[in-house]
Amino acid sequence: MRFFYFIFFVFISLGATASNAIDSIGVENQNGNQLILHKVQAKETYYSIARLYKVSPRSIIEQNNNIPLHIGTLVKVPTERPFNKARLSSQANNANSNFIEYKVGRREFLYTIAKRFNTTVEAIKALNNLSSDKLSVGQTLKIPQGQNAATPAVVEVRPQVVSPSPLPEEADEKTEEKPRIPTSRLGLSERNERGVAVWITDENLDGSKMLALHRTAPIGTVVKITNPMTDRATFVKVVGKFTENETTKDVIIVITKATAELLGALDKRFQVSIDYGMPNE
Repeated sequence: MRFFYFIFFVFISLGATASNAIDSIGVENQNGNQLILHKVQAKETYYSIARLYKVSPRSIIEQNNNIPLHIGTLVKVPTERPFNKARLSSQANNANSNFIEYKVGRREFLYTIAKRFNTTVEAIKALNNLSSDKLSVGQTLKIPQGQNAATPAVVEVRPQVVSPSPLPEEADEKTEEKPRIPTSRLGLSERNERGVAVWITDENLDGSKMLALHRTAPIGTVVKITNPMTDRATFVKVVGKFTENETTKDVIIVITKATAELLGALDKRFQVSIDYGMPNE
């Protein structure tokens, strides 16, 4: 009976550890609790960091003496999780190195996903035990991060063209051998932005439709919006531009309420990443 109780306790501990494991730079011991080291990304605030790690903003502000946040600033996030769980999580993930989980969207291929996360097709296939290059919509992949992200040497070339049709599956096999295509050939350049989105109610913007306002994207542009907190994504159509005011200050896109609900937004302002094509000049 003691043996069975011990096995049960181990499974419970590992389950709790897996649910609390958060991708960060590192973890320190502060009075027996985890002190997470977080590297600030663009547009992040004390509030958004607190939501990410499910702690109170006040505790982070007091821990860091309310220092101004800039890209690359190292922030210490105090938690009430025991420090020994952090060690268990680190040991459990050592075999597979550091990775993040990514849900495959429509018309996405191993090549485009590998380039987006600065890794290789071979590294993703090895980490996920994939025997072919075929992917399905909604499939969850482990994407390698850190020093082991790119096992073979990779030329860091970011794709500059959005193709109107999906790439053939053979492109995954001979990625490095293909020359870069000038952006002027197809007339579109890929744009990727990350920042804050806000949803508003406006009589000129139908809140029941998937619509958006953007500073620079032409009217009619289709934009893919991803909410990293819920891992949900959707497409919206740009119907106009917005000017900065108290509501839209420091935001990259304005969306309708229907779009925000589909993305699982809990607040009017929330972090997103957007992808769209811009015509070349």
